[in-house]
Amino acid sequence: MKNIIKSVATLLIVILPGILVNAQAKKASPATEAEAIHYKTIKVNDLTIFYREAGPKDAPTLLLLHGYPTSSHMFRNLIPILSKKYHVIAPDLPGFGFSDAPDHLKFEYTFDNLANTMQGFIDQLGLKRFALYVFDYGAPTGFRLALANPEKITGIISQNGNAYEEGLSTGWNSIQKYWKDPSQENRDVLKTFVTKESTWFQYHEGVSDPSLIAPETYTLDQHFLDRPGNAEIQLDLLKDYRTNVALYPKFQAYFRDKKPMLLAVWGNQDPYFLPAGAEAYKRDNPNATVKFYKTGHFALETHYKEIGADIAAFLSKLPK
Repeated sequence: MKNIIKSVATLLIVILPGILVNAQAKKASPATEAEAIHYKTIKVNDLTIFYREAGPKDAPTLLLLHGYPTSSHMFRNLIPILSKKYHVIAPDLPGFGFSDAPDHLKFEYTFDNLANTMQGFIDQLGLKRFALYVFDYGAPTGFRLALANPEKITGIISQNGNAYEEGLSTGWNSIQKYWKDPSQENRDVLKTFVTKESTWFQYHEGVSDPSLIAPETYTLDQHFLDRPGNAEIQLDLLKDYRTNVALYPKFQAYFRDKKPMLLAVWGNQDPYFLPAGAEAYKRDNPNATVKFYKTGHFALETHYKEIGADIAAFLSKLPK
């Protein structure tokens, strides 16, 4: 009898930990998978587009479009908050991050072409319905998508993504001068925008606590800006930004006609896009809500938890 008891005890010592580990793994796996971010690439119009994807694929989709001078890396803290209940996709635009950045003489860097590439991206992924998060350059790119695919858009989150002239600060003066006179002299002046000092400024200006700004953010952005030929890519896009301002009336007509559910989450100390640009959404769209946070351009760097909670509440009210 003692031998039997000893054998059973030994068996339990060997087997029980494995049973408990497997049980815990099975219990934890749904949460782990929901929080996992997958890093992928896809070919779109001969360009390799990098993107981050997380969350259940059968859940409502949210498409995140970054701005200048960053990439989908800016969403690294937001994605885990939202992917528990939503299918989140964040691509890098051509010329940014880990997506292809062909020479500006071989690829025309215009916002129409950025939108065309993103159109190919959503078509290849088969996205039928999705909410849209737009930031900075992602706004004119995303709003072009909304104009072309109004039936696909369930709602819009604009984080310092401008669509109104009153939202442009004096920080745009030298760029607007270049629009009026696209001389080499005026183009050369704008080279300051791609320097490490300018990148650092965009992340820190208007931020109450600079220690919240992770140094890998502006360091990674600058790494990509410093690639051979990338300065010319960015100068081409700065020149073409005038087409976005020309399209503002069409974007505004879309807001009036379609009245999409819209949440503007805005760093109110942004040196480039003023709070007036956020408030203006309410003028055209009765379904627009505006929330301000005391921070700068890259509001997610300092307020991702608050913004994430506000976006999650907003998404819960959207049509599926």
